[in-house]
Amino acid sequence: VEGIGDHGCEYMTGGTVVILGKTGRNFAAGMSGGIAYVLDYDESFESRLNPEMCETHKININSEDEEILLKLIKKHRNETKSELSQKILDNWDNYLKKFKKVLPTAYAGALKKLNKKHTVKVTLDG
Repeated sequence: VEGIGDHGCEYMTGGTVVILGKTGRNFAAGMSGGIAYVLDYDESFESRLNPEMCETHKININSEDEEILLKLIKKHRNETKSELSQKILDNWDNYLKKFKKVLPTAYAGALKKLNKKHTVKVTLDG
């Protein structure tokens, strides 16, 4: 989406959302699952985030997060002819560092455990 009002991703339990515009206040209140990628143009997003259950992370270059973001923004551009998404894609290196990944704290912990178990399984089988 290209912007979202107050209480965005409230009680989100799964899925992935990409927000290319401003967010309203109380973002991610009650968010217990899923991932939100938010373009933080002016580093003010965290003042509108409800941090009770979530944490934010920067997006690493050449990461799975970058791959997901790029794919979803290209899909948005292709399906909507969005000028904003085209502008972001044309200046990808500059915009990528402005994205924040919002992840529920408990969900992040579960993902880490899952990845550790998966790594152990691969190591034992391999």
